Amino acid sequence: MSDKLRLTLACGDYDINWPLVNGDVQIAGVELVALTMPSPERHWRLIRHQEFDVCEFSMASYMLLRDRGELPYVAVPVFPHRRFRHSYLFVNASGGVKSPKDLEGKAVGLRTWQTTAGFWMRGILQDFYGVDLRSIDWLTQDEEDIAVDLPSGYRLRRVPAGNDVDRMLLQGELGGLMYPELPPSWRNGDPRIVRLFADAKAEEQRYFEQTGIFPIMHTLVIREGLLGQYPWLAMNVVQAFRRSKDLAFERMEDPRRVSLAWFREALEEQRRTLGRDPWAYELESNRPALEAICRYAVDQGLTRRHFKPEELFDPASVDDPPKYVGA
Repeated sequence: MSDKLRLTLACGDYDINWPLVNGDVQIAGVELVALTMPSPERHWRLIRHQEFDVCEFSMASYMLLRDRGELPYVAVPVFPHRRFRHSYLFVNASGGVKSPKDLEGKAVGLRTWQTTAGFWMRGILQDFYGVDLRSIDWLTQDEEDIAVDLPSGYRLRRVPAGNDVDRMLLQGELGGLMYPELPPSWRNGDPRIVRLFADAKAEEQRYFEQTGIFPIMHTLVIREGLLGQYPWLAMNVVQAFRRSKDLAFERMEDPRRVSLAWFREALEEQRRTLGRDPWAYELESNRPALEAICRYAVDQGLTRRHFKPEELFDPASVDDPPKYVGA
């Protein structure tokens, strides 16, 4: 019989998580049961039922619940999902919105207010492009996972029953749409929908070059009672996720592993633009992104006070700066 601590992990089915999920990488002292599932289901199950011992979780929802003291989990500085969001901002092709400032005074659709993707894009619009977020009429597609009280001046409402934000954009009822995934009309090639930024990749690269921020979508949370009982657990989890990520990037050196003709060129471009370890699992190199998200959380009503990045994570998990060992 194993004397290891048996834990459940819920995470995304990503290449940087695969070595942990399939057992190639172990968490020292832990017998792991790993489950992969889509983000909305994983987040909902953690919020509603607290089913997992370790879980990849929405950064925005984590901050909201940590501020309220309603989540018996604490994060460690592991960020399995990051994504630039300029390419997920859509407008009606004939709606007259040509620049971010043109969204002022318009209606803009979201999945929910607290979805981390929209949370980041709103902050970027305000910080980087000078958009007045309070001038926009915000419409959400879905019910919030957690009720949010917005600060004074924001306008937020649900879409009318029987309608949806994608259809409303096509019909010219919305000036823009921020969505965490590609909306159906875009995937179907509808010419009435276009990206606000025609060359979104170049705009995302410009944003990174000027801010040093690669937006963090998710963090990793651990059941708080386990951290109190096993003080070694936080750092062991962090180190295992680092090894899993490093092994994934080492495997990318073999061109046979990814069936894309110009994958090598894309990998080299990422390294030139973002550095050798853009998915760093530690605090200091992520400080610009974490400080930004702490500012946005207060301004957009997710937290009542301004957190410092250190306050978001278990103290034992931030004491060991990593050394990048990937290729």
